[in-house]
Amino acid sequence: MTEPDLNLLIALDVLLAEGSVAGAARRLGLSASAMSRTLGRLRDTTGDPLLVRAGRNMVLTPYAEEIRQRTQNAALEARALLRPSTSVLNLSSLQRTFILRSNDGFVVAFGAALIAAVAREAPGVCLSFAPKPEKSANPLREGRVDLEIGVLGEMGPEIRLQALFRDRFVGVVRKDHPLQHAAAITAQEYASYGHVVVSRRASTHGPVDDALAEVVLKRKVAAVVPGFSAALAIAQNSDLVALIPASFLISDPDRLYSFELPVKTREITISQMWHPRSEVDPAHRWLRQLVLSVCREKVPV
Repeated sequence: MTEPDLNLLIALDVLLAEGSVAGAARRLGLSASAMSRTLGRLRDTTGDPLLVRAGRNMVLTPYAEEIRQRTQNAALEARALLRPSTSVLNLSSLQRTFILRSNDGFVVAFGAALIAAVAREAPGVCLSFAPKPEKSANPLREGRVDLEIGVLGEMGPEIRLQALFRDRFVGVVRKDHPLQHAAAITAQEYASYGHVVVSRRASTHGPVDDALAEVVLKRKVAAVVPGFSAALAIAQNSDLVALIPASFLISDPDRLYSFELPVKTREITISQMWHPRSEVDPAHRWLRQLVLSVCREKVPV
């Protein structure tokens, strides 16, 4: 299906406002013949004469009269969209809901501080945290999400990206677990206990398993859960070991016992991602800066 030539919109607006080819030509800086050719294209596009002769003057057809106001509104909106933004952001009166797509670990670690920061600066703003069942740029592309927070996946080259902080995985067990009293937790001791694994796809294998395999060890996975909150709840009430991002424990570091892994795994970079359509939106820019500030305050770079 052929897309219409949107350049014709401005010409249509001027023609309907002037009601004459000569007047429209003067406003647009075109010759009368060029404007007549543009009118011919508009007639072909709309299937209506638009301007017809009435004695010595031109008058609008009923269809042209009908679309005159709509055309003016559309042209004004198009011009506004293509001009640099000069709007001043008034946070005290801003009424808006932002949707942030993240895992539950980010909400637990940073949600309360972020909500409080928003309330101080823009009390009319609501933050809606959406679940993240998979890594996909579609929610951003389709405008269903304002920010995606997490590890960069296959998000597409157009998606904007800003690193928030670096994170690492740690082991977590209940208080008074035997591992808490170990002089030094070895890879063999770590692998000797059952483990609860977090996976959206019910996978039982991850980077820590590759690291254990290098020293000829394998952990026993006793349970797989979809989120870190569930893994912590299970670890707190059993002898199972959970693998959790260190940032997840920021809000309540003393609830369980955490320890550095006895094998090496790579650090991960947590970023915020957004679609280019939101790049220069003053309110969106403010939100991005606020998210960055809250994260850097809790996890200094």
